[in-house]
Amino acid sequence: MNPADEILDIVDEHDRVVTQAPRGEAYARGLRHRCVFVQVRDAEGRLFVHRRTATKLVFPALYDLFVGGVVGAGESYDEAALREAEEELGVSGLPGPEYLFKFLYEDEAGHGWWSAVYEVRCDLPVRPQVEEVQWHAFLTDEEVAARVGEWEWVPDGLAAHERLRAFRAAG
Repeated sequence: MNPADEILDIVDEHDRVVTQAPRGEAYARGLRHRCVFVQVRDAEGRLFVHRRTATKLVFPALYDLFVGGVVGAGESYDEAALREAEEELGVSGLPGPEYLFKFLYEDEAGHGWWSAVYEVRCDLPVRPQVEEVQWHAFLTDEEVAARVGEWEWVPDGLAAHERLRAFRAAG
């Protein structure tokens, strides 16, 4: 199926479903929908970082600190987090990602999506989806911090990263 044809739940400012629409239409019209962000660490505590392919509908060829994506119509955040993590990492049998918090991401154009943030440890060898990931590595927190100001990151992932850092600091 073409990703633009995937049906999404369209939600209001309180994350209540109000209708459904194809992903392409949701993006084009700026309809509020749901997404998941899953921070992945390996057995050594390093963070999975990747660069999105140039063919992605949103934020093509930018770097990302999370795996994840949209929540399909009728799908729960938890289901989407596991599905997206396994798909993007190219693994199966991953433990269920741990839910941390949710926030409403809004960009300068007024588009927004409810964003559920998760974390998971992946001890399995990863084989990222070539349709989704053009480059990947597991980086230390220090390596990530050094690159945050250098590389061009997906804006919603960067917002989730900053919120996650604040969440952990308040913890």
